[in-house]
Amino acid sequence: MIQGRHGPSDYQQDGPAGGVYEWFQRGVKLLEEGSPAAAAALLERAAHAEPESRSIREALARAQFNSRRYADAVGSFRWIVDANPTEDYAYYGLGMALWRTGDIEGAQEPLAVAVAMRPDLRHYVSALTQVRATLRARKA
Repeated sequence: MIQGRHGPSDYQQDGPAGGVYEWFQRGVKLLEEGSPAAAAALLERAAHAEPESRSIREALARAQFNSRRYADAVGSFRWIVDANPTEDYAYYGLGMALWRTGDIEGAQEPLAVAVAMRPDLRHYVSALTQVRATLRARKA
């Protein structure tokens, strides 16, 4: 923290105080406390500084999704899936973000992959069931 004219501040002139790990920790805390837009701002800076960090990217994707920036969340979740195709949560997040953007057809495949990887997770199964029901209803 630096001392400014008006008291302590979490921001330096060129951005938030601290290093990448502190940005990540504060971003995750903000996300947990229900401030996804603020979390996304910190996590975007962290992702820019450490572009290969999957943990930062996942937190960023969650923050983007929770702040209703679904198209951005699609990009972040897709990055995770491309970097590590064994991440079931990234497939789930990608499917949910695609669904929210209105790409219901596109949401089906990543949700199906998530369910295939973790059939025990009810929320994965429920999301896939709803997407498939919507697609069937549109065809009828």
